[in-house]
Amino acid sequence: MSAEIREMTINDYDAVYALWKASEGIGLSDADSKESIKRFLEQNADLSYVAVDGDKIVGAALCGQDGRRGYIHHLAVAKSHRCQGIGRSLVGRCMYALMRIGIGKTHLFVFGENQEAIDFWEQVGYSQRVELVMMSQQIAK
Repeated sequence: MSAEIREMTINDYDAVYALWKASEGIGLSDADSKESIKRFLEQNADLSYVAVDGDKIVGAALCGQDGRRGYIHHLAVAKSHRCQGIGRSLVGRCMYALMRIGIGKTHLFVFGENQEAIDFWEQVGYSQRVELVMMSQQIAK
């Protein structure tokens, strides 16, 4: 692996957002604004990470918790740096950080048609929960 993993800060936002935007299978919305991500990082200190190669961010994982469960959002690795263990390292770092604060289980969301992501998550030990249905409601715009 040719990248260093470090904690994500709000100063990484522009580069991370560009990576997310360039990554197929990641759905971005108003909830991914700089202000929203800043608030997320503040409320989930020491849980989100980036992978840096030189001075370029080549991977990112947004990780948080609700006191009971952990959640990984928007894991992305630049196409140029895939299949080098960066995604696996980011996930491992997030899982360790959650375990360190007493969180024993994590969840994540994947678009149903994103088979590449589903395959990746299964390779790192996640399994699909077909008995659950995700429901959402927009409460503010």
